[in-house]
Amino acid sequence: MQLSLDTLRQLSSTIHALLRRHWQRALQIREKFRFSEEAFHLVLAGGVGVIGGFVNLVFHYGIDISQQLFLHRSGDIVAVAEKVPPLERLVISTVGALLAGVVLYWGLRLVGKQGSSNILEVVVASDGRLPFRTTIVKAISSLLSIGSGASIGREGAITNLAATFASKWGQLCRWQPYRLRLLVACGAASGISAAYNAPIAGAVFAALIVLGNFSMNLFAPLVFSSVVASMVSRSFFGLKPWYEVTQFDFKSLTQLPWFLLLGIVTGVMGAVFLKMLAWSEEIFKRVPAPVYVRLALGGFFAGCLAMAFPQVWGNGYGITNRILHEQFLNESSPLIFLIGLFLAKLLATLATVGSGAVGGVFTPTLFLGAGLGYIFGAGLHDAGQGMVLPTSVFTLVGMGSMLAATTRSPLLAMIMVFEVSLNYSLMPPLMLACVVSTLMARRLYPDSIYTEPLRKKGLLVNRENLRSGSATEQTVGDLMRAPVPPLRETATLQEIADRFLTSSNNFLPVVDSKYQLIGIVALQDLKEYLNAGAEMGAVIAYDVMRPAPSCVTPDQLLLDTLPIMLSSEQRNVPVVNSLSENRLVGAIVRAEVLGLLSEAIAARGQSKGPSELT
Repeated sequence: MQLSLDTLRQLSSTIHALLRRHWQRALQIREKFRFSEEAFHLVLAGGVGVIGGFVNLVFHYGIDISQQLFLHRSGDIVAVAEKVPPLERLVISTVGALLAGVVLYWGLRLVGKQGSSNILEVVVASDGRLPFRTTIVKAISSLLSIGSGASIGREGAITNLAATFASKWGQLCRWQPYRLRLLVACGAASGISAAYNAPIAGAVFAALIVLGNFSMNLFAPLVFSSVVASMVSRSFFGLKPWYEVTQFDFKSLTQLPWFLLLGIVTGVMGAVFLKMLAWSEEIFKRVPAPVYVRLALGGFFAGCLAMAFPQVWGNGYGITNRILHEQFLNESSPLIFLIGLFLAKLLATLATVGSGAVGGVFTPTLFLGAGLGYIFGAGLHDAGQGMVLPTSVFTLVGMGSMLAATTRSPLLAMIMVFEVSLNYSLMPPLMLACVVSTLMARRLYPDSIYTEPLRKKGLLVNRENLRSGSATEQTVGDLMRAPVPPLRETATLQEIADRFLTSSNNFLPVVDSKYQLIGIVALQDLKEYLNAGAEMGAVIAYDVMRPAPSCVTPDQLLLDTLPIMLSSEQRNVPVVNSLSENRLVGAIVRAEVLGLLSEAIAARGQSKGPSELT
């Protein structure tokens, strides 16, 4: 019996050792094939790319339905507009804008107050959370505007929808803010890529404009998402350039000065366009009426212009192709006609965007550049200069340089125009004009079309200083968590006590009706009130709170927050959207920040020799 027990023990020990050895081997195999975070992000980016491709498809058919609703026919909206009587154009533009405004007004009231739907704002100054219901309402409003001939592009709504679906996916999975922001950027890349069939431009747009970062761990997912979205879109719409122009070989240095001059002209026009957009928005904001009335006024003004120039309807894609192929030469004075059309389209875009219509200005900007480029080239031909150069070359280069002037991103403009035309021969003059127009526009007007809304909210953005992602170069937003549930300033003493009893926090933030941080309540400050009687029933949070502490913002570098972290008594330091607006958007764990910075500084010290440290 004793022998059998020993045998069983030995057998058990052998089996245990065997299982342990194989278990360790299994764990090693699992670790070897386990997804790294970079690989996981690529998988997520692929999923977002599929979303962007299908969003583009659904929005395309949505525009057809909206156009059928207003015009009872689909197809190129410029060709349709030319067949519609002038008075009917005015009515359709006004009614369409009114309906879009009604959807916007009542839809946003129905969904309630949500966060910002500005992609750049939620990436730069927040946690990457885009409001789903708000974006859907705005997309429906955009469909009504586009279907009734508004001078806006579809790319704005497509990009926002793709980014919002990506953000919602991350929110449902409860991922950290840094991953949410990456998903939003992937959504923006997939939206641009699918809308324009331009995968390189989509990735560059998201890296330059949205993230302001070209580090490979961020750029790789953007490229993956952009490529997938482009392929999904091509499977439905095929592969063909948006704009076609005759190939032309640039072989002489003497041909380039004309494009240097064109870059200066488009740079000035880009700055003027941005300034006029700001004026238009301010003028419409002063109208003491709901948003649907303002949109109707903008639609009425654009409709008046469409009575004389039906070509101002739509985003400008159709008429830009006509300009490239000079299909309006049957006009008695083509140059005079195009100057009038350019001014009409400019004013129609200002009225539409300024009144608050939801949509993009990418494609209208390309038209303005095309019109200005053609006028410039035609003027040279009429003056007997530059006769060797086709006018269509000036047109296409004008498109790129105008886009560069408004976005302040010459690289994006070069790639975008190359991808939508698939014409490499014009790259030398295009590169020169884009760089010159950017420098000229930046000298005349400080902000781009994307950064100006943030600047007005006090969110100073420097997208030129790219971050690599190391601990000392991470931002608050990379580690930001949900805020400690705040108290309202009117919370009673009993409500404050209950909150402290049901949480582990020694400090609670206090906010007003606008969610602005106005102070904090400390647990130790309540001791004198614990034995108080009924006479303390009127005491509220505003009476016992301390002044608001020093806060940090999502776009601050962790290293810059070190003085605040060292001096703070709080375990969770409040994060506000901006120091001017002071709206509570999150919290950051003090110990986590100090730990990361300590490790980074220690690692930096170890990497240096003794002579470098002394």
